[in-house]
Amino acid sequence: MRKTTAARQLRVLITVSALTLGVAGAGGTPASAAARGCPAGEVFATNNTAVITDPADPRLKTRLTRFDHEVRGIIHANGARPGASELLDGIFWSGDLKQATYERSREFDINRAGRDGLHHIAGVIAKQYHQESVLTFRCLPRTSPETDAAEIQASGVSATRLHDALVADPEARDKLGGGSVTLGGRLVLVVPRADLSLAEKFTKNLGVDWNTVEVRYGEREFVS
Repeated sequence: MRKTTAARQLRVLITVSALTLGVAGAGGTPASAAARGCPAGEVFATNNTAVITDPADPRLKTRLTRFDHEVRGIIHANGARPGASELLDGIFWSGDLKQATYERSREFDINRAGRDGLHHIAGVIAKQYHQESVLTFRCLPRTSPETDAAEIQASGVSATRLHDALVADPEARDKLGGGSVTLGGRLVLVVPRADLSLAEKFTKNLGVDWNTVEVRYGEREFVS
């Protein structure tokens, strides 16, 4: 996945290990909890290499259908099993440009892949599509010593709303970098664990009831 300066700390995209967790939100605030049905892994990736600043850019309308098929082939060829994939609209803040950037990407579920296998698959995708990095995230218990990040999912958020909230919040855009929204209006925000309280505040400012949010804890990695 392309990383601009501002987006380098955000795109966390992979969850591993099918387990169900009861988790609490930041600061002890309950979040609806439960990493229900975590696949062995998730990869959030794109074949885009351009910096897009116009929300009306036609490249943001692509469904990445061919990319979907090609990445599934990569997953299968490297000994894992591809699961579902989903289109995402990403909104990221560029510190260099001092404005929001946009990106269409896909999230891929990956089964039968361990930590090393997931890393390898992400590296192949990064190389084949000329990405600076592809982000991975493994679902882990909150208490695991390897857990360094959290993935927040919340319904009822549009890309426009995410854009406006990001632009209006200097702290969130600088520390979180941005986030993604599915075509069905589900926010996907993967953040460093140290910034979970800020992510909770930002999510609430989007109008989301934190008690309805799903929080998954795990380990993230940017794979080049």
